[in-house]
Amino acid sequence: MTSELISLPTPLLRESTTHRLRPRFEGSNICTWIGFKHVNYLVEEAVLAHFRHVGLPARTLYEAHGLCVEFIDLDTRIRSAFHLDDEVSAEVSPAPHADADQLRFTVVLRRLVDGTATRAASSTVAVVLRGDERGGAPAHPGPSHLAPYQRSHLRRQLPERHPLPAIRRNSLGRGGVGGDAVLQELTGGTNSFAWRWRIPYPYCHFTERLQMSGYLRQLEEVVDLFLMSRGVSIKRLLDEQNYIPVVPRSNISIIDEALMEEDLYTVFTVEEVFKRVTYTARMDCYVLREEMLVPTATGRITHGYAEIRDRTDWALVDFDDRLLTALRG
Repeated sequence: MTSELISLPTPLLRESTTHRLRPRFEGSNICTWIGFKHVNYLVEEAVLAHFRHVGLPARTLYEAHGLCVEFIDLDTRIRSAFHLDDEVSAEVSPAPHADADQLRFTVVLRRLVDGTATRAASSTVAVVLRGDERGGAPAHPGPSHLAPYQRSHLRRQLPERHPLPAIRRNSLGRGGVGGDAVLQELTGGTNSFAWRWRIPYPYCHFTERLQMSGYLRQLEEVVDLFLMSRGVSIKRLLDEQNYIPVVPRSNISIIDEALMEEDLYTVFTVEEVFKRVTYTARMDCYVLREEMLVPTATGRITHGYAEIRDRTDWALVDFDDRLLTALRG
């Protein structure tokens, strides 16, 4: 290989690709609308298809070269709803950025209806290649053009650590929301809700790490628990007013590694209520190591509410007094 070829950027960043996808059945939770988590899954699938298209499938990168494809940033705006059985055109394009050690892409999702493509969502994505340490036999060196994007750890900055009182380690069960000194310290004096949760293996990948889709599931679940704690649970508003939450934007950034069976502390903080239309909240995730909190991810989500009119239609509504009071704490 000549020096000119070695100096060229990776094929991943030389061309755009387009892929046909469909949302998963699992994401059709309310009528046939697809939730924000599964819209983000479409974004992930599109980027993975882009890797395959240029001859760098995630499986080969891992099995042959010990390189784990890791999504570390995912920022998605949803303009219109996706439905079950929709056909989606996903265009993946290289995105200019200042971080030379990340593969960055923009992804545009279009709904294909009667031959017409309508832009429905867009996303910016960052990916790195994390070296595997558990695979056994030594891996073959990866392609030289991928070297700038390889790293031995997902840590993106030195984590800020907070001294904390000792707590019982390796808690059993799905999680806890009270009676924990760490949870109390994380939420004291704020409009926040916190949850302790043991990371199970189905949320992980490459044998040990909580993956981006796991954080998406965590964000969805902590919203659900927060609303229930404030007396405006999703089922209650469905039963009493036929209201559902809708998400125009979400983003998550992984800043360190969270490992299988660690206790993850997730803090959900309402930051802004815009008139009676939307509210924005921040999610911060930590693990407790050597009695110190290590931040592993942060993100934000914007919610509005819609009233279900029938099986195919809904309309945005303003927050009523009950909902507004609950959100403002």
